[in-house]
Amino acid sequence: MSWENIKNARLENEHILLTRITPAARSQLHDIAFDPEIWRYFVSRVSTEAQFDKMVSEAIADTDAGRRIVFCVISKPHHQVVGSMSYGNLAESEKRLEIGWSWLGRQYRGTGINRWAKYLLLDYAFETLQCERVEFKTDVLNIQARKALENIGAREEGVLRSYNFMPDNRRRDAVYYSILKSEWPVVKDVLQHVSKFPSVENSESSRRG
Repeated sequence: MSWENIKNARLENEHILLTRITPAARSQLHDIAFDPEIWRYFVSRVSTEAQFDKMVSEAIADTDAGRRIVFCVISKPHHQVVGSMSYGNLAESEKRLEIGWSWLGRQYRGTGINRWAKYLLLDYAFETLQCERVEFKTDVLNIQARKALENIGAREEGVLRSYNFMPDNRRRDAVYYSILKSEWPVVKDVLQHVSKFPSVENSESSRRG
């Protein structure tokens, strides 16, 4: 399958639906985006209307151009957009991509939505796109995200020191994790059958690489 079609992917199960971000999602995202805890480990912040508009506009433009595929996460029981997750750093010739830029509204964390979203993104990456490798990247200080990635079988690969600036001018150390194609069957089983699993929402992958 050509990766040109990723932007039109519609990923769903009985719990959630992931579809590409569109201007129509702006109002629902707005209702949940102004929570400072969401952006604690992101390289950007959303605390003003201008910052929110920039985030959404860039997400739509990136998706349209195929640079980064930004999905709205929709809870089927709530009939509501509850957050966003993305594919990025797409390398079709190498069969490699990254999952990140992940956040959920406060009231939707710890409900299983994150687990199913990560499952759908990984399943599509490995079984439809035939990826050999899926990467994750987060702030080395984000202990919750790191533990959650380890709990689903992602392997820590190392820390890139002083990787990028944070909004408070701190230099972030970024830690990489990955899941390989050969490891996917075990990870898939964990995601399908573990009833409770630590959240990895709000773990961002830097747009700087």
